Amino acid sequence: MLDNPENAINRRSFLNRTASILAGTALGTTAVSNGRIVGANDRISLGHIGIGDRGGELDWIVSRLKEKHNVEVTAVCDLWKVNRERAVRANNTYYGRPPRQYEYLEELLLLKDVDAVLISTPEHSHSPILKLVAEAGKDAYVEKPMGNVLEEVRAARDTVQQQNRIVQVGTQHRSELYPQAASQLVQTGALGEVSKVEIVWNYHGPRWRGRREVKQLRAEDTDWSKWLMTKPPRPFDPQLYFEFRLYKDFSNGIADQWLSHAIDLVHWFMDDKYPASVVAHGGIFAWRDGRENPDTFQALLEYPKGFLVSYSTSFGNDAPSFTRYMGKKATLMNIGGEGSPRYKLVEEKGNHEDNPDVDRLRAERDVLLPGDKRLPPAGMGDLDLHHMENWLECLRSRQQPHSPVSDGYAHSVACIMAAQSFWAGRKLYYHPATDTILDHPPGS
Repeated sequence: MLDNPENAINRRSFLNRTASILAGTALGTTAVSNGRIVGANDRISLGHIGIGDRGGELDWIVSRLKEKHNVEVTAVCDLWKVNRERAVRANNTYYGRPPRQYEYLEELLLLKDVDAVLISTPEHSHSPILKLVAEAGKDAYVEKPMGNVLEEVRAARDTVQQQNRIVQVGTQHRSELYPQAASQLVQTGALGEVSKVEIVWNYHGPRWRGRREVKQLRAEDTDWSKWLMTKPPRPFDPQLYFEFRLYKDFSNGIADQWLSHAIDLVHWFMDDKYPASVVAHGGIFAWRDGRENPDTFQALLEYPKGFLVSYSTSFGNDAPSFTRYMGKKATLMNIGGEGSPRYKLVEEKGNHEDNPDVDRLRAERDVLLPGDKRLPPAGMGDLDLHHMENWLECLRSRQQPHSPVSDGYAHSVACIMAAQSFWAGRKLYYHPATDTILDHPPGS
């Protein structure tokens, strides 16, 4: 944190004085925090740090699972009082009683009856807050990317693993049914040897610019220094506060928000966690509105198993998005872009030199679930319940969830390498033995 020593002492004294009061506001039997075996009737008590648009969606998702999994959001925390008050109103509607509200996460983490914490703050604070949550002995659901500063992501991962915490990273497609079916298909070897994965994901518009909250935020309604977290002091800036994804000191932009999902699916499908090398290029070609991060971005990632991933995004055109896993036996196609449940397998039947009519011989079949009578939509959404449900189940079983902290670290490495390559203008390499990013091949 950026407090001066005197403020830090005052803050510590305040927290020590209030610890017993906060602990005394428990709302009943807890499921996990006291370390006992979790019974079927024990309620899971959740705290939530950072309740903007995505945070509101996560609260809604939890509320859909409240009866099946005996779960409740009992405490909310946000530096901006407008977000806090909105979260209190929403959760009061969901559960019939308001959650406790806090401005500072340190206060929430002192609550002994809170078993686990949702983290949906701006992405520059994901890793530092995850580390604090794990140090407090609590499990977590943290939005993606898990982090965008390698040292901070590594520290969060190590702390989670040392504390034996159950952490689900918010790459939610790992829990969705159609990606699971597609992943199982790849694991059967149906594609043969895969040499290339192509990912194209487009959007037409000045993404992340024009947030209405910019005009609402006043300096006195938040704590700017706390929002900055590990970043150096700078003047209060409401535009940065809400449109942080456009500024390179706080976000990797497209790499953090979109490549994180896409490359996590590649890691999962291909069972290969870290890129051996990455090179990226792009620029601001569509929306010259003061943004720093590119609106047009392309990255090539090579993996140790011997395949290349081509990733491309443009914010200046909404051309159809897709992913193709290209193997010697078949191509697995995802139609509609990352998160779309529409998958199709296209078998290879030789080449045009041997048979000019080879295109007519290629068999196609859709990847469907048992009982499907129609194709799933070629669209995407962020309100599927399965990922949150998987985490809640793992809080009780103490098994690792579908997107554990190790996989969150892996997708963060890929995204950090892509962003750093873009800014440096050169190819970068990952050294798994030392967990470091290099500007030369390891051992050279």
